[in-house]
Amino acid sequence: MFFLLANGFTLYLLFFLILAIGPAVALMRYVYNLDPLEKEPSGLLSQLILRGVLAAFLAGVLEEVGMSVFGLLSGLDENTLGFELLSDFVVVGVIEEACKYILMSRATWNNPAFNCRYDGVVYAVFTSLGFAGMENVMYGLNYGTGVLMSRAVMAIPAHMGFAVLFGMLYGEAKYLAVRGHRIGSVLCVVVGFAFSALLHGLYDATATLANYGDGTFLLVVALIYVIVFLVVRSAARHDKRFA
Repeated sequence: MFFLLANGFTLYLLFFLILAIGPAVALMRYVYNLDPLEKEPSGLLSQLILRGVLAAFLAGVLEEVGMSVFGLLSGLDENTLGFELLSDFVVVGVIEEACKYILMSRATWNNPAFNCRYDGVVYAVFTSLGFAGMENVMYGLNYGTGVLMSRAVMAIPAHMGFAVLFGMLYGEAKYLAVRGHRIGSVLCVVVGFAFSALLHGLYDATATLANYGDGTFLLVVALIYVIVFLVVRSAARHDKRFA
């Protein structure tokens, strides 16, 4: 009996992990395989995944504080739709993307392996999908495996979509920095972060509105899939070494 219970638990755990992190791993491999010039070191990529996991925990803490501060500053009732929609942009989108990209940049900006523009996409995606995988595990533990199916086709690609936008401009920022264009480099980082945070907020806000019968969410998901499967391939095709 004990053997049957242990074997059943092992199978359930395997099924849970496949649903929770399998989609993130598949997208990481997709982005990695597209790298046309020079594959990134496995040690660095593993570190970025772990930094993404750390970012998930850090963002969870900061969002609790951020929601309280936003409530006080905005004067909005936290139980209203207006508060929820605005906080998706100015709290959730900003904090989650900031946590991911601050931790990512500290490990990559001065790393010798960062020598091609597409590397920025790879780094951002691995960090973001580490975040998304950990977030998925927490969702699965809290709400059951049923929620993981919908997240596999929406939330996981969404996190990659946010990362691709930032990663493209992060790679361009490094490319400009190597050539001494400091102002242009900083602008690329700022604009890339703004785009990723804005798309993140738009995704969350339209997901909320979908509960009220609004169909905008489907358009946002379609845009994300274009970024994930078309824009990222274009970025890989137009990769360029820094030197």
